[in-house]
Amino acid sequence: MGDEVTVLSHAIDQAGDVLDHVHADHLDRGTPCADWTVAGLVDHLVAAPGRFLTMMRGEEPDWSSDPHVAESWGPAFRAHGDDLVHAWHQHERDAPVPADWQIAELAVHTWDLAMAIDFPPDRLDPEVAEHGLAFMQANLTAENRGPAFAAEAPVPEGAGPYERLAAFAGRTVA
Repeated sequence: MGDEVTVLSHAIDQAGDVLDHVHADHLDRGTPCADWTVAGLVDHLVAAPGRFLTMMRGEEPDWSSDPHVAESWGPAFRAHGDDLVHAWHQHERDAPVPADWQIAELAVHTWDLAMAIDFPPDRLDPEVAEHGLAFMQANLTAENRGPAFAAEAPVPEGAGPYERLAAFAGRTVA
């Protein structure tokens, strides 16, 4: 479990870094996740660590709406992210949700946000994307994609790990 928690910590750090680059004038922009604007994606991303903690306690999180955070998205995210990493270090039994699932969720949405706000994708940690992609390829099938993930999209030749992850999650990558 130690390696996954280390990568999860990196995923949290980089999501916080990208959230630090969101400005008010970005909020109405679209994202690669077609149903969300930057504002909606930011709210979803900031809420993710708290929802993951709820799931680790064996409880069902409320997915029906995302609490709205008006500013300081990076610090708000990091506070909950630190709680999540701490909970993983204290966890002594099998978790109801794998750390790699959390990594995948954060990696995909961090890429979505980076693309929407023109954050340089080469500044994203490839190890986070590789962990997320491996988990998704092993667990996400055509039958369980649901409304959250479109069918796998084509991957351009020479695509990096984030482009492969995004395409597998149904995002269009150039």
